Amino acid sequence: MARLSVMRWHKPIVTPTLSALAVLGCVILAVMGHYLSFLFFSLFTMLVLGVPIAISLAGSCLIFVLISGQVPNIVVAHRMINGIDSFPLLAIPFFIFAGSLMNNAGITERIFNFAKALMGWMRGGLGHVNVGASIVFSGMSGAAVADAGGLGMIEVKAMKDAGYDEEFAVGITAASSTIGPIIPPSLPMVIYGVMASASVGQLFAAGLLPGLLMGAMLMLMIFLIARRRGYQRDTTFSVRVLGHTFGRALLSLMTPVIIVGGIITGAFTPTEAAVAAVFYALFLGVVVYRTLTWRKLLKVSMETIETTAVILFIVAAASIFAWILTSNQVTQHVIALMGPFSDSKVVVLMMANLVLIIVGCFMETIAAITILVPVLLPLVMAVGVDPVHFGVIMVLNLMIGLLTPPVGMVLYVLSRVSNVSFERCMRGTIPFLIPLVICLLLVTFVPAISMWLPTLVYR
Repeated sequence: MARLSVMRWHKPIVTPTLSALAVLGCVILAVMGHYLSFLFFSLFTMLVLGVPIAISLAGSCLIFVLISGQVPNIVVAHRMINGIDSFPLLAIPFFIFAGSLMNNAGITERIFNFAKALMGWMRGGLGHVNVGASIVFSGMSGAAVADAGGLGMIEVKAMKDAGYDEEFAVGITAASSTIGPIIPPSLPMVIYGVMASASVGQLFAAGLLPGLLMGAMLMLMIFLIARRRGYQRDTTFSVRVLGHTFGRALLSLMTPVIIVGGIITGAFTPTEAAVAAVFYALFLGVVVYRTLTWRKLLKVSMETIETTAVILFIVAAASIFAWILTSNQVTQHVIALMGPFSDSKVVVLMMANLVLIIVGCFMETIAAITILVPVLLPLVMAVGVDPVHFGVIMVLNLMIGLLTPPVGMVLYVLSRVSNVSFERCMRGTIPFLIPLVICLLLVTFVPAISMWLPTLVYR
């Protein structure tokens, strides 16, 4: 699995972004008062300078506490510890470990070959295979970066070898990887569930149909592009080949069945499902396929420790930031700003989507969820939006943010594994933002898409 890069120093944000942040800081200064302006100004300054997101969040909170004198300095440490003192967060290292094991055990290649036999006969076949493989793999890893770093290398190489344009190959690979955190299991859904005090099981169930809808709309876009560019079928349909690849991938395909089925039926909790996924991945890699060596296992373990530490550091730093926003009644300020529009469900949802899309362009997903849930959730609940429904909306928005600069983590990962420049990766992704935005609007204003399954199973 590709390592997260959010703890490494990155390039400073460009001048137009700096100007936009300065304007936003002035607005915050005028609306929220003197001390809160220091919180946002110090955060934006550190982000502009390229400081890692977790250090920026924790540092800005410490500056706020020192200047305001509202609470003792030690409260920063206490709140950060309390922010990660949650049982559901135990699912994070196990899902990361399971996804990394599957990438290193050759499971992703078996899934790709089965998807190719199943859908490769369609016009623009490998594009459809790309989406289908991501849908299956999303039921194992729960992270877009894991999809991009694991399946992405296989998918982009296969499409380039078959004569597809590099930008098209990278673009559909990036777009399809965002399905991972929507279809259960999902690491962002776990974080949202903790912050919103919502059922992680219901959130997992709520993401299934929207994830499948994303896949269907991406495949429709692939068909339209393939027809315009003259892409042909990559293979002929063969029952024999389909049966052979299905047999090789059968045990791998059982992974999402075990995880999702166990959660929905109540056999185990989402955290216990993550543990089950690890044991099953170890069973496949060590006993069945015999592709996991001690060297690979050590490498996977170290990557999991590093990635987990990064994620939990971000959650801890963002939790103190969110606490400061809540204790200073930022939500009430936002509601007051909206004034007459706060009674309109459509307007509130549109504004929430706009905020999430903008924040997703500049901030890492987990940090954005931890900070924005205390601000936006009371606002949308006041107009009758279910917290589970809003969880899907929030995660889908932030997944689109992974495909947009300046952060665009998925684009950076794919640029590295495919040797395609970041700018070309971005150009190739733009056409696929259209079906993703349409899907976002459908999920936002047709609640049944995300709420039907949780209502059927849990309520």
